Amino acid sequence: MKDLKQKALRGGLAKVLTQGAGFVIRMGSLMILARLLDPKDFGLVGMVTAVIGVFNVFRDFGLSAAAVQRTHVTNEQSSTLFWINLAVGTTLSLLCLAMAPVLVAFYHEPKLLGVGAVLASGFLLNAAGAQHSALLERQMRFTALSVIDMISLLAGTLVGIGMALRGYGYWSLVASTTVSTLAYSVSAWLATLWIPGPPRTNLGMRSMMKFGGTLTLNSLVMYITTNVDKVLLGRFLGSDAVGIYGRAYQLVNIPNDNLNSATTGVAFATLSRLKDDPPRYKNYFLKGYALVLSLTVPIVAACALFAGDMISVFLGAKWASAIPIFRVLTLTTLSFALINPMGWLLMSLGLVGRGLRMALALAPVMIAGCLVGVPYGPIGVAVAFSTMMMASVLPMMIWATRDTPISVSDILRVAGRPLLSGCVAAGVAFGAHYVYADRLPPLPRLIVGVALLMSVYLGMLFYVLGQKAFYFDTLRGFRSASRDKEAMVASV
Repeated sequence: MKDLKQKALRGGLAKVLTQGAGFVIRMGSLMILARLLDPKDFGLVGMVTAVIGVFNVFRDFGLSAAAVQRTHVTNEQSSTLFWINLAVGTTLSLLCLAMAPVLVAFYHEPKLLGVGAVLASGFLLNAAGAQHSALLERQMRFTALSVIDMISLLAGTLVGIGMALRGYGYWSLVASTTVSTLAYSVSAWLATLWIPGPPRTNLGMRSMMKFGGTLTLNSLVMYITTNVDKVLLGRFLGSDAVGIYGRAYQLVNIPNDNLNSATTGVAFATLSRLKDDPPRYKNYFLKGYALVLSLTVPIVAACALFAGDMISVFLGAKWASAIPIFRVLTLTTLSFALINPMGWLLMSLGLVGRGLRMALALAPVMIAGCLVGVPYGPIGVAVAFSTMMMASVLPMMIWATRDTPISVSDILRVAGRPLLSGCVAAGVAFGAHYVYADRLPPLPRLIVGVALLMSVYLGMLFYVLGQKAFYFDTLRGFRSASRDKEAMVASV
């Protein structure tokens, strides 16, 4: 607690830098694989992961988050959690193997049998490193976690691209996922050097199991809610539709996924330590919310305005049909940026039951919307999905913040500045785009458009709305944390 601010800033800095590098690697991998593979290859893997991916929800039964949220966890409890994780992972691997023939029958695609069988190993591999990762998070060793993320991402990317170059098709995507999971767990073991002891009973685990079980059920409902679109497209329109829709969804969500990955672990661990100090809790939460949203808004605006150029540059000409889907799904990215921090709030305060009720209320709305959109193809599903998500933002905020240190007015006040700045910047960039659109090829046009958008956005946010001091103070905090880290390493 004494060094909480510095640990949070150091962890945030490490995560931001790693996720920035990860963003470059993911985009590079996507650009290369999109040119080496066909939409059908992506669609085949997407059809499997959309269904068996639900097992990921159960991969550690929420016990890693339970261990992080608790103020005190003994070594005996951690060891017992490890063996529970391993048992759950083994069970999920066997269930995934059993599901493979069902997938073949459901999608009428024989190739899915082998894909499902290989991907099944990922659940056991992940379970082996879950508590080691949780141990690093409890200790707020976010630099180590960031290095592990980078190692696993690089390993999976290199294997995937190497196999694609040799003509292995969709198997390159399967191998990339499996190798990445293996590299993560092995690295987590090496970083902690912790060897679990034997499982014990009567260790006061009931509350942790309840927390983890509720969180898992919540994640299950949200997984179904956010993946029903791909399952319906695969069932009724085939692998090509899933491939086109899935690449548009992946491309538009890569920035959001990177930001969420960079902030969630740090925010959850930090806020969990502050849950008994409401004023500091509120201060930390709102600052984190402001940072995430201020980074997301210009990305969403750029994706919406320059969808055609982005698809052309990042995926290539054969993916042109993904352009309208990509543009519509930008609203989903904005919705996630507005809602995801509610997860920090509910998890850190132990309100996972409320989170589950919120998920159960949202699920039928999203599923109904996707069912309405399916007859109109991938673009119909994209419109329905994005519309339902945007309509749910304010009700979810009101529900999540009830009887907490955070109010909806606090969130709207913080969110209003980046949203207003983004609207003004988008308007200016949209008008300017007509002036130079026909004079430049896609890549230079995209660079000019994004540069203009960012310039206007930062000018509005920093100077017109007076937020320069806030962001520069945060930046100075990152620099101070970095210097303290260097000094600590030098002293050792």
